[in-house]
Amino acid sequence: MSGPLQGVNVVELGFWVAGPACAGILADWGADVIKVEPLTGDPMRGMAQTWEAYLGRSENPPFELDNRGKRSIALDYTTSDGQDVLFDLIDQADVFVTNLRVGALERAGLDFASLSRRNPRLVYASITGLGLEGPDAHRAAYDVGSFWSRAGIAAALTPEGSPLPYQRGGMGDHMTGLAAAGGVVAALFQRERTGQGQQISTSLLRLGAYMMGWDLNLALRFGVPTVPMSRHAVGNPVLNGYTAGDGKRFWLLGLEGDRHWPNLIAAIDRPDLAIDPRFVEIRVRSANAVQLIALLDDIFATHPYDHWIQRFDAAGLWWAPVQSTHELVHDEQAHAAGCFVDTPLPDGSSVPMAATPVDFGTNPDWGPELPSPEFGQHTEEILLDLGYEWDRIVELKEARAVN
Repeated sequence: MSGPLQGVNVVELGFWVAGPACAGILADWGADVIKVEPLTGDPMRGMAQTWEAYLGRSENPPFELDNRGKRSIALDYTTSDGQDVLFDLIDQADVFVTNLRVGALERAGLDFASLSRRNPRLVYASITGLGLEGPDAHRAAYDVGSFWSRAGIAAALTPEGSPLPYQRGGMGDHMTGLAAAGGVVAALFQRERTGQGQQISTSLLRLGAYMMGWDLNLALRFGVPTVPMSRHAVGNPVLNGYTAGDGKRFWLLGLEGDRHWPNLIAAIDRPDLAIDPRFVEIRVRSANAVQLIALLDDIFATHPYDHWIQRFDAAGLWWAPVQSTHELVHDEQAHAAGCFVDTPLPDGSSVPMAATPVDFGTNPDWGPELPSPEFGQHTEEILLDLGYEWDRIVELKEARAVN
């Protein structure tokens, strides 16, 4: 089940989510990824305690998502012996992925300039919170700060007087990891033509700004501020979320308001609204959106969800269910769309996990070939692959350079 990156060697020095997510995507696509962990381990492993406390389970599904398919070596790269091992790994690598802060990398001799002198073909993927330059480039960051908060996403989703919405775990990290993976592949493609590696970089702030691109471009071009919207007053009520009489929710998808307005009128069997002067076309519907949305709320409350979706389909009205992740797990279309992938476990069984979001026509059976590694599980194996003798491996262990 090897993917299109079979034969590409990746060294990951990453913590938490964004860096491991990038390398995890590359692993899903077939790359051989070696996860370098300090002797204390990737701190994301510690999240297992949270799930054990709340759910009584010792597994760590978020860690498994971003680290499946990798091999783990535990080493102290702040020691000379450990640094030598890491350099040996990087000298033979095609790609180096890291989301450590720039200053820490420079102090350890792991900056791009230093590593590219050793390995000119190396593609160096730098993933940061706030970018490589600027007054705050060295500031500590997580995605809830750089992506969700600083890039304007939380503010854009918060109507005046409402509490700030809280981000779900890893949202910005996973988008940034996906962007970095795309950058790595582009750099590998260029290396095929030039023989030269390069540094690619992205940041949580950059991804947040891109995600807000519509609003950001309006601000840049017209000076228009982003005004948070309440569902009770959106400009196009045919593109809005509603609740059926049994409490189930759906989203109407009438982006072209005038085009889809007749379909909505047919679905709710209210032909009188076609000639109501408050609603006859998109501009007046927008001006009277509060009234129309309140009217639709009352109408949709009269029947259960199943009634309405049958009416929508019969009338040709576009819509989508508003689902929880638990409902998504049982969504037949989500399975058909490849949202889940069977992933091996250490005991030889497999479980479904979230799939990374790209398929390849010539590699239709891609998938994780290894479970997420135990801490330092492959240290000896990796050292042997590098040509280390057992006596030297024992010395490194006794010196606490590796574990």
